[in-house]
Amino acid sequence: MYTAQGKINQGVLLEQYYPVVRRQALALQVKLPASIELDDLIQAGMVGLLDALGRFDAGAGASFATFASQRIRGAMIDELRTRDWLPRSVRRSARAMDACVRQLEQRLGRPPEEREIAAELDISLQDYQQLLNDTNNGQLLSYEEDAGEPAADVASPFAAALDGEQRGRLLEAIDALPEREKLLMALYYQEELNLKEIGAVLGVTESRVCQLHSQAVSRLRARLLDAE
Repeated sequence: MYTAQGKINQGVLLEQYYPVVRRQALALQVKLPASIELDDLIQAGMVGLLDALGRFDAGAGASFATFASQRIRGAMIDELRTRDWLPRSVRRSARAMDACVRQLEQRLGRPPEEREIAAELDISLQDYQQLLNDTNNGQLLSYEEDAGEPAADVASPFAAALDGEQRGRLLEAIDALPEREKLLMALYYQEELNLKEIGAVLGVTESRVCQLHSQAVSRLRARLLDAE
């Protein structure tokens, strides 16, 4: 990896770490809309690798592999953030859905069913499920940004940012999820299965996994807001 002058050989480094960049890009791509190209993620990751090369301080304690992995992933997230690919209309609809779920939870004293949420929103079940698909992609990316590596004992994208008291409320909220949604969260955030693999476990399509994930996140937000 080093030249005769004792400096890191960039060409050798890029070749050595390309599989790492590609692996991270693939892991992120399965959580994003089909319009996001793998090559774009890889390109951003390579930029992050070069940035890591310029910023790495061997005296700081972390290994270069660990530091580079963080910079690679961060560069990919930055690239996605600059695209602002989730329309504002979808963001507004997601907020309306969260408020609806929260109101129904309070009124019914239990997790509302999809048809009940759709009726409350005054839309068809088909339109509600499409809204779940639309909002899910934004949620996945958002929580990838916020949570980093999820805590092993909490199947949730929120876990890393929470203190002890909030963490306890989150665990209670997860426990109150319908069984299938609870299992989905564990498979995704603890077992780190991708959408296709989760679909195989649950016996549903990838699209349905997206819908269930979005609905589970909405339920968790509703319960955490109630607990404040």
